[in-house]
Amino acid sequence: MGGVLRAESVWVEAFTGLRMDRFAKLVKVVQERGGNGPGGGRPWCLALADRVLLVAVYYRTNLTMRQLALLFGISPATVCRVIQWLRPLLALEPAPKPVAELERLWIVDGTLIPVRDRTVGASSRNYRFSANVQVIIDADTRLVIASARPAPGNKADAHVWRDADLPTAAAGTTVIADGAYLGTGLIVPHRRRAGRPLLRGQEENNAEHRRVRARVEHTFARMKNWKMLRDCRQKVDGLHHAVQAVATMHNLTLAR
Repeated sequence: MGGVLRAESVWVEAFTGLRMDRFAKLVKVVQERGGNGPGGGRPWCLALADRVLLVAVYYRTNLTMRQLALLFGISPATVCRVIQWLRPLLALEPAPKPVAELERLWIVDGTLIPVRDRTVGASSRNYRFSANVQVIIDADTRLVIASARPAPGNKADAHVWRDADLPTAAAGTTVIADGAYLGTGLIVPHRRRAGRPLLRGQEENNAEHRRVRARVEHTFARMKNWKMLRDCRQKVDGLHHAVQAVATMHNLTLAR
């Protein structure tokens, strides 16, 4: 039985949220990273563009592999192989360091993503079994700069930051964060203490800090349009690959 979905404009835009020209860039990136494999083996039953569409639809809709198999006219086992092969190739590209004359402001924050894998998540404050995912964005462009590997959801943001490779990625760059990152060396709001109200200038600084830092919350909201980040059924590195792929597609939607 033939599949319904093909890498055509009407399906790409409806099922992935990407315009066709952005999707074409995504396919090109995957191709350059070896999306067709080393060659010499059994050929794929779907063209590369259709396979990239399959993975994008998987992350966008969180459909099961059986459902995707019906949509693309292939077996669930083939769906699984396509996802396993392509998901590392959708990883976020390392961010270039800001030029000294064009110093950028970055924002970091963490979000809790519900997971099924007990080796990745932990019972957390959202009353679900979740993983803590930290992301850095550019304050001006809203593009995702980097993401850390998921940590158990009961770990504090400051601990996850210190244990991740994000401090290395952000070295030499001005980074702001919320009060949960106190003591990490990042720029955080002024802290209220008992019997010592904030000065007027400190209140104004905190208000501006909140206004700018809200951009990372907006980014999380947009990234969670890919429903995989609302309930991840993938195991082991599956969530990390999902976050990286969603960040790549999120950046493509914002690219000029």
